[in-house]
Amino acid sequence: MTYPLLSRIDTPADIRRLSRAELKQLAVELREYLLQCVSRTGGHLSSNLGTVELTIALHYVFNTPEDRLVWDVGHQTYPHKILTGRRDRMATLRQLGGMSGFPRRDESDYDTFGTAHSSTSISAALGMALGAQLRGESRKAVAIIGDGAMTAGMAFEAMNNAGVPHNGKPADVLVVLNDNDMSISPPVGALNRHLARLMSGRFYSAAREGAKQVLRNAPPLFELAKKLEEHAKGLVVPATIFEEFGFNYVGPIDGHDLDSLIPTLENLRDRSGPQFLHVVTKKGYGYKLAEADPIAYHGPGKFDPAVGLVKAVPAEPPRPTFTQVFGQWLCDMAAHDTRLVAITPAMREGSGMVEFHQKYPGRYFDVGIAEQHAVTFAAGLACEGLKPVVAIYSTFLQRGYDQLIHDVAIQNLPVVFALDRAGIVGADGATHMGAFDIAFVRCIPNMSMVAPADENECRQAFSAAFEQNHPVCVRYPRGAGAGVAVSHDLQALPWGKGEVRRQSQAAPGHRVAVLAFGTLLYPALQAAERLDATVANMRFVKPLDTELLLELARTHDAFVTVEEGCVMGGAGSAVAEALSAAGIIKPLVILGLPDEFVEHGDPVKLMSLCGLDAAGIEHSVRERLAGVVASSSPDVALKLAS
Repeated sequence: MTYPLLSRIDTPADIRRLSRAELKQLAVELREYLLQCVSRTGGHLSSNLGTVELTIALHYVFNTPEDRLVWDVGHQTYPHKILTGRRDRMATLRQLGGMSGFPRRDESDYDTFGTAHSSTSISAALGMALGAQLRGESRKAVAIIGDGAMTAGMAFEAMNNAGVPHNGKPADVLVVLNDNDMSISPPVGALNRHLARLMSGRFYSAAREGAKQVLRNAPPLFELAKKLEEHAKGLVVPATIFEEFGFNYVGPIDGHDLDSLIPTLENLRDRSGPQFLHVVTKKGYGYKLAEADPIAYHGPGKFDPAVGLVKAVPAEPPRPTFTQVFGQWLCDMAAHDTRLVAITPAMREGSGMVEFHQKYPGRYFDVGIAEQHAVTFAAGLACEGLKPVVAIYSTFLQRGYDQLIHDVAIQNLPVVFALDRAGIVGADGATHMGAFDIAFVRCIPNMSMVAPADENECRQAFSAAFEQNHPVCVRYPRGAGAGVAVSHDLQALPWGKGEVRRQSQAAPGHRVAVLAFGTLLYPALQAAERLDATVANMRFVKPLDTELLLELARTHDAFVTVEEGCVMGGAGSAVAEALSAAGIIKPLVILGLPDEFVEHGDPVKLMSLCGLDAAGIEHSVRERLAGVVASSSPDVALKLAS
C-alpha cells in the first residue's frame, strides 16, 4: 500500500502544516499502516488503533517536543512513534536491538518520560510543569492516561498535589483521560462537542470568574450560584470529582472526532492552571475485528489483517502454560477449601483466572490497577479467616512492596502470592522483567519463596503454599515449561525440601554440585551431563534446604547456583550466606541475571545472552571452575572430548 500523506510526516512539525481535511486522511493512513506493521511483528494493537486521532490532535495542537507529552502505560504510543520520526523502524518493534513497545527517553526526544507501568503520567507531567515554572520557561505538560490507570491511587495523589498552587502559581498541566470503556450515543455527541468547546473557551472562563468575584460579596448568593452551576453541568456532563482537585473539567468528547478534539485542545492549551479533558475512544477503532474483540487483539502475535486471528489446530495438544496450571489449581483448590478467595489487580486474563471468575464469582475480586490496595485488601481478608491468593505479575508486586512488608509480613498473615512472569519476559522488555522478586522477598522476615522447576511442581508448590500459616510467594515464568505431565490431585511439595536429580560420577576433588532454582533446572541438567556434575532441584529459596546443602558440601568440591533472577541478593546469595554461616569455604559460582536491565527481545536469545541456557551454564562452569572440572575421571574426560 502507499501512504501519500503519512510518508511525508517525519516530525510533528509536518503535521501542523496539514489542513483539517488532510488530518483526517492522515488518520486513515496511519491506522492502516499501524495495522499492517503490527500484523507482521506482533505487539499491542487494540489500544493503538484507539489513539490515532488523539495522537494526531495532540501533536497538531502542542509544540512537541518543547511541550511535553507523557503517555501513561505507553503501550498505546505506536502512532506517536510513527509520527515522530520512527516510521521506518516499526519493522523492528519489540525485537532485540529494535524499537521498544513503550516510550523511552533514550530512543527519542519526543519520548519525554519512560513508562510501562500504569498511573505515573500525572505525577511526571506535574513535575515537568513545575520544573518549567521554576526555570522561567513557558511550555505545556500533558499527561494522557487511560480509564483503567485512573483506578490507581498514585493518579489521585498526583491530582491532589496538582491542585495546590506552588509559590502562588498553579501548574500549567493538562490531564487527558482516554476513556475507552464508554460510548457516546449520536444524539448526545453533538451537544457534548458544543459544550466542550464552550466550557473550554475563554469567554466561559472569564464570565465564570467575573461572576464569582461579584458574588463573593454576597455569600448566600455565591453558594447558590455554585450549586446552580454544578447542577447545570451535571445535566450534560458526568458527575466528577476532578474539579474538587482543582482541575477545570471538560468533556466527555469524542476522541475520534478531530473537529472536536482540535479546537477543544487549542482552548485548553491557552488556559493556565490544571486542566482535565475527558475523551472517549474505542479500542480497536477502525478495524472491525479488533472492535468486536479488543481483548483478543490487545497484544496479538503475527496475523493476516484480511483474515484476522486464526486459532491454529496443533498437530499435538499444546503444553499447558504455567499460568494455565495456576488457573486450574485455583479452581480445584477452591472446590476443596471454601476459604480460598482470589484477587487480581486488573489482570484476569493474563493471570489465568477467567475460569475461576466464572465458577466462583463471589470469591473473585478484581480491584483494578491498584496493586498496593490488592495486597492490603488481601491482608484484611486474611484477618477474617479467609485464605487469599493474589495473582500478580512479579514486576507489578514491586508496586505493593511497602504493603507486602507492613501489612502482610509483619502481621504474618497467610496470603499466597502467585508471581507470574518471573524472570525474562521477552518483547515487553526491562519494565516488565521479573528480575527482582527473589531478592526483595527473601530479605523479608516471615516470607517464604518457592521456585518450582516445572508445571507439575508448580501445582504442588501452590498446594504447599496454601497449607502454610504465613505469607508465601510462588514464582513461575511466562509460557510453557518442560512438558511434564500435571497431576490432578492437590498433593503438596514437601515443605522446604529440595532433591538431587543427577549424581556426579567424578572422582573426589572434581565434584561440582549445581544448585538449580526454578525452571533453569532443565538446562542445568543438560549442562551437567557434559560436565558430569551433580544437580540439585532446590525448589525453595526460603526456607533454603540447608540440610541438603550441607550434605552436598560434605561430598562435593565446588558449587554452582543457577536462577532466573538478579544475582545480587538472589538465591545464590542465600546459598553463600548459608555456607558462610556453617563455616564452609568452597568455590561458588553464582549464575543469574546480570546487574543491568535486560532489553526486549526473543526470550530464548536473551537467555543465551545472559549465559543461562545449557551452553552458557557449561561455559561458565568450565571457565570459572577449570581446576575442578578439567581433571575429571578418564571416562568423563572422554565423554567431554567427544
